[in-house]
Amino acid sequence: MPGKGEVLWRSLLVTAGTIVCFIDADLKDFSSEFVSGIVGPLLTDPDVALVKGMYDRPLGGAAGQGGRVTELMARPLLNMHWPQLAGFVQPLGGEYAARRSLLEQLPFPVGYGVELGMLVDALHLVGLDALAQVDVGVRKHRHQDGQALGRMAAAIYRTAQLRLARGHLIRPSLTQFERGGDGFEPRTYSVDTEERPPMVEIAEYQARKAA
Repeated sequence: MPGKGEVLWRSLLVTAGTIVCFIDADLKDFSSEFVSGIVGPLLTDPDVALVKGMYDRPLGGAAGQGGRVTELMARPLLNMHWPQLAGFVQPLGGEYAARRSLLEQLPFPVGYGVELGMLVDALHLVGLDALAQVDVGVRKHRHQDGQALGRMAAAIYRTAQLRLARGHLIRPSLTQFERGGDGFEPRTYSVDTEERPPMVEIAEYQARKAA
């Protein structure tokens, strides 16, 4: 089953607009204001290339407690290594829009590292002044369990690691533990190690644009 980043990357091949907007599919109480709010700066300011949505993320009725991987993994990484991006409220949020001319030049991590990778790569490609964020209120969505979040965090860390050193993981896997009848049992999961190339390098995409 293709990962999140893989699906987003493939979407560039089957869409045609000059502006592409991504919205996570598990939102609750979704309204069109999410799209219009995020796309707005791209329509009104030609110097803006990418817009992230920012919002409150309630967890179990408690305001502002969602986004656990953001607070425990992504935000510390960005603050330490890419402080220019520290001002983004929801760096891992799945609601954002960008110009196709930017997206087609970016590599796409195939898994959950796609949002962090895109933000970091866009910073280097177009600069901070071309990045924006818009307050779209409150975001309610399905929450994942702790182990799923651990796998997500591993993919995000790996994406950051490659961008820091362009090195390779010594062990591209993550072992987690579940309590069974005989105590804790290990479960090992692979961490996505592939990235798709910028879409502009794909011959089929170039042919489609030229048609």
